[in-house]
Amino acid sequence: MTDRFSFAQSDERIDRTRVHQWISEESYWAKGRTRAVQDAAIDASRNYGVWDAHTGEQVAYARVVTDGVTFAWLCDVFVASEARGDGIGKLLVQGVVADLEPMGLRRMLLATADAHGLYAQHGFAVSDDPNRYMVRAMS
Repeated sequence: MTDRFSFAQSDERIDRTRVHQWISEESYWAKGRTRAVQDAAIDASRNYGVWDAHTGEQVAYARVVTDGVTFAWLCDVFVASEARGDGIGKLLVQGVVADLEPMGLRRMLLATADAHGLYAQHGFAVSDDPNRYMVRAMS
């Protein structure tokens, strides 16, 4: 797998059209997100991807919102349907965690409805005290 796919933290290589299509049409968490909102989210985040080394096509995406010192939120993690089952999600999450570890962040959070096993492989766990975290929907 590692010979066929490459991981990178990159803003320039992100295929914004493809990422928008994935997130706005195929994700369960952001269906209908506008291109303007997706582009603004990309611009305000640390962006990651996995690319097929043979074709150059982007096959996965993730972004991190962080202050770079204490906190990070891993979000918009997506693997193209045709690339699932090839370890792309593992490569993506492993790469993100490795990129952020030198920052010495106190915590990295995420939300998932269906990939608990993937994230657990990379050190994520259910919060010891879920009553500490609250959410305020803004719109």
